[in-house]
This record gives sequence, C-alpha cells and structure tokens, in this order.
Amino acid sequence: MSENKATEKRIRKSYRILIIIGVIAIVAGIIGLYFGGPSEHSMTPTDIEKEVIKNGLDSRTGFIEDEGMQTVINNCTTCHAAELVTQNRMTKDGWLATIRWMQKSQNLWQLGDNEEIILNYLAKNYAPEETGRRAPLKDIEWYALK
Repeated sequence: MSENKATEKRIRKSYRILIIIGVIAIVAGIIGLYFGGPSEHSMTPTDIEKEVIKNGLDSRTGFIEDEGMQTVINNCTTCHAAELVTQNRMTKDGWLATIRWMQKSQNLWQLGDNEEIILNYLAKNYAPEETGRRAPLKDIEWYALK
C-alpha cells in the first residue's frame, strides 16, 4: 500500500507541475498579445487606411470601399467569410430577404439603424449585373487576314 501512495503522490505532483506550466504559458500568451507589436490603437487612421484599402478594396475582406463598408464588415463577417457576401449579387429587396432569412433561421440579431446602411451598401456595390455568356472583348488590335 505504501508503494501505491508514493506513486499517487508523484502523479499528483506531476499534475500540479503541468498545471502550473499551463497557467504560466497562458499568462505569457496573454501578456504577449497585450503588449506585443503594433495594434490598430497605436496606428493613426491614415496608417490603417493605407494598410487596409488597396485598389478600392478592403485588403482583409475584399469588400468594395464605400460608405457603409465598415458596418457591413462588423455585422456580416462576424458569422461568415466575406466571400459569402461578395460572391452574391442581389437587389435591395433580395438582400433584405436574405437578412430576414438569417434572422429567422440563423439567429442573426436585429440590426437596428445599421440595417439601412447595410442594405444601401450591398444594393449599390453587389447588385445584379446584366451580363451575357461572357464579357465583351475590349481593347483589341484587329488586323486584316491576307
């Protein structure tokens, strides 16, 4: 019996050491995240804009830069990837129906005043496009066949 108790003591001591190491690792990680590297709060708005917007698109999400973009990012990319939005094209009514469906079946919260901002942004920048089978050819230098 005393051999079993000694083994139990060693196991308990090992667990305590592992727990202490785990807690230290977690605390070190939190400190590193809090104090490590620049954050958006340490950057000026101009720095953030230069880093984020490239060629009229938000480099993180691919959203078109326009009024309401940040509201769309804040509300839509909380639950799903931006590509799920940018790959779709709908009218304002279509976007509204999609929002209502998400609220009814996917637990999307009430958007309040943000709803109109989101709908206007999406209807303007991700509206249906009338295209044929392919886009017409442009800037072609034609030549005569001999």
